[in-house]
Amino acid sequence: MKTKTFLSIKVLTLFSFIFLLNSCTDLDEVFLDEIPGNTVSDPAGSLAAAYDRLGDGTFVDHGAIFAMQEYTTDEAILPTRGSDWGDGGKWRDMHEFTWSSSNAIIVGNWDLLTNGITRCITAIESAEKSSITEKKLFSAEAKALLAFYTYTTLDLYGQAPYKDPMDPKATLQILKADTQIDKLITDVEALIPDLADIGTQRTYHGRFTKQAAYGFLATMYLNRAVFKDRYNASSNFNFNEPALSGGGTDMDRVIYYTSLLIDSGKFSLESDYFKNFARDNDNGKELIFAISQKIDYIRNGSNSFAYVCMERNQRTSAANRGTNAACTTPEFYATWDGNHDDPRFEQHYQYADGTWFMNDGTDVSVPATDIVPKSANLPWFHFNRGIQAGLQYGPILLASGSLEMVGNRIKVSPLYMEKSTGTRMNFTPSLTFSDPTKSVFAQNEINQGARVFKYEFDPEGGNGNSNVDIPLFRLGGIYAMRAEAYFRKGNTGSAMDDLNKLRTSRKRESLFGNAAGKALTSLDSQQLYKELGFELYWELQRRPQSIRFGKYDLAGTAKAASQPFRRIFPIPQTVIDQKVFQQNQGYN
Repeated sequence: MKTKTFLSIKVLTLFSFIFLLNSCTDLDEVFLDEIPGNTVSDPAGSLAAAYDRLGDGTFVDHGAIFAMQEYTTDEAILPTRGSDWGDGGKWRDMHEFTWSSSNAIIVGNWDLLTNGITRCITAIESAEKSSITEKKLFSAEAKALLAFYTYTTLDLYGQAPYKDPMDPKATLQILKADTQIDKLITDVEALIPDLADIGTQRTYHGRFTKQAAYGFLATMYLNRAVFKDRYNASSNFNFNEPALSGGGTDMDRVIYYTSLLIDSGKFSLESDYFKNFARDNDNGKELIFAISQKIDYIRNGSNSFAYVCMERNQRTSAANRGTNAACTTPEFYATWDGNHDDPRFEQHYQYADGTWFMNDGTDVSVPATDIVPKSANLPWFHFNRGIQAGLQYGPILLASGSLEMVGNRIKVSPLYMEKSTGTRMNFTPSLTFSDPTKSVFAQNEINQGARVFKYEFDPEGGNGNSNVDIPLFRLGGIYAMRAEAYFRKGNTGSAMDDLNKLRTSRKRESLFGNAAGKALTSLDSQQLYKELGFELYWELQRRPQSIRFGKYDLAGTAKAASQPFRRIFPIPQTVIDQKVFQQNQGYN
């Protein structure tokens, strides 16, 4: 069950929040559309609404925060594919670094994040004005969420709005990343005593606990130097600046907070890496803070991260298909050279009768005994997980609307592109754009690009819905952060120990004898950067990683070398027009 908290999802149907930019000079008004009731007098409801903003697109849809954190990097690209995915160039803008302040993705994500800020301000006020027994806990969670939304806004846009929730006459403040990062850190550190330990006070990984705060603080300390010196042309950031508390440097605090999580005994690494991203991961051993998703009549969790890479003729059932959009780049695929036996790279699916889906042309059929949950007895076909490249195979949908069968088994056939029927479904790691500066494919080229099937495609609720909880902080990422902090302190041995813990704890499927990943024998900055990608690809971490490692500005597939001002995005023009915010450097 995903509803492990008294913050019932049902309460979310009562509230719809809109953060409006009111008049040409006043951004102070927060308009609440109450349907029905007053959220300020309902602490549980207002806090639930603040959590709700994490999902409902923001951190779970490929067109939201993912687009800014991943499509701008080597891990992901969404090219125009013939007649599909043009959309005014908004997807290409992300990867080609041609975005402007009117790009729909940039505008939409500003609205989502500032709406999250607004909801948190309401939740803080509601908790503080209440007399409920959970007053301190609710207030601390709301303040931690406010810090999380604010941090993400500052990371992406360099500026964020804020109003004092306890002062009805307070004016709008404009927070700046370089100065606000220190206050965010001290504010969250001060909240720790009032936050619950995970698993106590009816908390779980879907709520902001002490453990979520430790992961968040490690993240902020790791990126503090970038926030303070974003435009440093040489990317020579001072990662060993004295820390704000506890003595030592920023990297010492990263090590401190990550060690609290690693040594707590509350979490453990999954030997099957892909369990972290499976439809039944709600009891995941690595999940520290995650967006809890559930297919129900209120909000059907997003299947976007799984759906976006699958081709339209790849069908998990007769009622499902992919959309042939995103892929990874040749550069990221090449980082795996010599590591295709890493358990995190790819995993074959085995059916209950022992049949493996090999996806290499040798498959004839698979059992039809797996049934899509809550369906009219639809057979469920399982594609392999991880990074998929080369010729693709699977079931074919017949004109009758059912999958082609061989007796009582699902037939496996060579697959062809739905919108280019003579083009074999061949996910080539290379991307051959006719104009190398523009990510545009002709119709007969729409098969290109290795695909990321990291998140399990959940067929239960159609193409767009999912029960998969989306990790924000998980133990694998905590080890990766600590490894980076050790490395930046010059402790290469401890960094390699943490990376090897990740490598050797993961095991391949029994098809390969449950072989563990291979340990590293040496480590430099280039290998460390690769290792972060191996563990955390497609988890909304690549843009901050690439900035820290001086990779973000470099030329790549369909991307020219860029200037440091592109390390943050412009404030949307609609906001600038209100004459309260000033535009970021380089976008005037």
